[in-house]
Amino acid sequence: MLAIERKNRIIEQLQEKKRVVVSDLAREFGVSEETIRRDLEKLDKEGIATKSYGGAVIRENLSTDMPFSARRNRNVPEKQEMARIAAGMIEDGDHIILDASSTSAYIAKTLRDLKKQDLTVITNSIEIVLEISDVRGWNVICSGGTMKQDSYALVGPRAVEGLSSFYVEKAFLSCKALDSERGISEGSELHAQTKLAMMQSARTKILVADKSKFGKIAFSKVSEFREIDCVITDEKPSATWIDLFERYGIKCLYPGHEKE
Repeated sequence: MLAIERKNRIIEQLQEKKRVVVSDLAREFGVSEETIRRDLEKLDKEGIATKSYGGAVIRENLSTDMPFSARRNRNVPEKQEMARIAAGMIEDGDHIILDASSTSAYIAKTLRDLKKQDLTVITNSIEIVLEISDVRGWNVICSGGTMKQDSYALVGPRAVEGLSSFYVEKAFLSCKALDSERGISEGSELHAQTKLAMMQSARTKILVADKSKFGKIAFSKVSEFREIDCVITDEKPSATWIDLFERYGIKCLYPGHEKE
């Protein structure tokens, strides 16, 4: 097993169990305890975990980006449901933007499986480009930019410039957090800037965010709620959130309530 694979497996266990034990990991992966300690030290430096005696605990930090491979394997049924709803909003011939979130990767896969025709897909996600690069009849456009380590996301001035060159029917993006007063936010300024450019390049802006994102604030603000046209989530939000969405004229779609 490669070191990066072991790292991602450790992160998955941290997400699931909230803590890991050095001796258990060494036995599971067939490596020395010293190797595992070095792995945990790296995760500590990256802000993902806090190393403790004999193991580590997950660090609940909304400003830290988990590796894409770990995020993609988290809350899979919920992401598949949200992707199904999102795909139902996309018509043959549409021009769309997909961000570099793990949820958007599921949207891309769902569109591929549904055999949607004549789509133009613009994205800053290397993962999505690879997922749909061989779909016949689709026009796949990569934003350009600098790849952010572990996220497979292209960010920075070139990414913003590339995304700003287009105008599409619909943009689908996720976020790290949404708060009723502070709006929509991301874990890094680079991701926030890129997502704002996506929103400004689309007629209809759709936020795709599961229930774990609600009522939280991350490091860098993306936008106010008035910039969003629709929210797709994995279950019916509270009455407070429903009222907020109605106040801003935002459609809210979730399983069992999917009509626009």
